[in-house]
Amino acid sequence: MKIGDFSNIANGSIINQSNKIQKKPTEDFLNTLISNVKEAQAESNELTGKFIKGEDVALHEVMIAGEKAKTSLQLLMEIRNKALDMYKELTKMGI
Repeated sequence: MKIGDFSNIANGSIINQSNKIQKKPTEDFLNTLISNVKEAQAESNELTGKFIKGEDVALHEVMIAGEKAKTSLQLLMEIRNKALDMYKELTKMGI
């Protein structure tokens, strides 16, 4: 069995490659939720506008898009409310 050359380790190229893998950008939870709410609202507005203009959009598609936007906004508001409740409880405890 042949052992490979260790010069790659000495100059740091292997270490640099592993650091590149670990440094992938990720979105945090709040930004993901907010962007999902914005997308759902934009889709709902678009379908509603098309329906009002008389374009070929079924009413049930408009209603489903509206309910998706409403539900995603309600989820965001509930998460905000729970976070505020948790903050209030922590301040009462003096932490």
